[in-house]
Amino acid sequence: MWNEGVRDANEIHRRTNIPLSTVYNNLKKLEKSGTVQHAGGNGRPRKITANASKALGQYVRRDSSISTRTLATKLSNIGIEVSYRTVGRHLADAGYSKSLPKATPMLTNDHKRKRVEWAENHLNDKWNKTLFSDETAFQLFRNMVERWYKGERPTRPMPKD
Repeated sequence: MWNEGVRDANEIHRRTNIPLSTVYNNLKKLEKSGTVQHAGGNGRPRKITANASKALGQYVRRDSSISTRTLATKLSNIGIEVSYRTVGRHLADAGYSKSLPKATPMLTNDHKRKRVEWAENHLNDKWNKTLFSDETAFQLFRNMVERWYKGERPTRPMPKD
C-alpha cells in the first residue's frame, strides 16, 4: 500500500484488515529506515567474536588434544575473558566433538603376511654389514588423551602383537 502512495494508517487498516497498531508501527519503520524489516541488535553481544572463533579453530587444529581451560587462557591473552565452559559450548556449536580416538590395529593380517614373505625371501642374505635399530615407543597403559575433531571420529594405531 505504501508503494501505491497510501500513507494514511486508517485507510491501510480498512483495506487490509491488519491491526491498526501494527500499521502504525510499520509506517514508523518505513519513514525511519525505508523498510519494515526487523532492525536486529536484540540480546547480549557474543563474547566469542568471529576473530576469536577463528583463533579457537587454529588452536584446535595445531593441537587437537588441547583442553578448554587452556583455550580460555589463550583467549584471555588476546583480551577475551570467557570461561572454559563457554569455550566448550562454542566449539560444540561450531561442529567439534571431543572423545578418545578409535583404536585400530597397527598391523593388518596382510601387513604381517608380507613381513613374513620378505623375511623368507631374505633369509640367506649376508647381514654382517647391516645395522638394525629399534625406535619403537611403547605405551604401557591405555591412551586417555581425548582429541577435538570435526566429522568422523579419528583413529589411533593400537599395538596388537
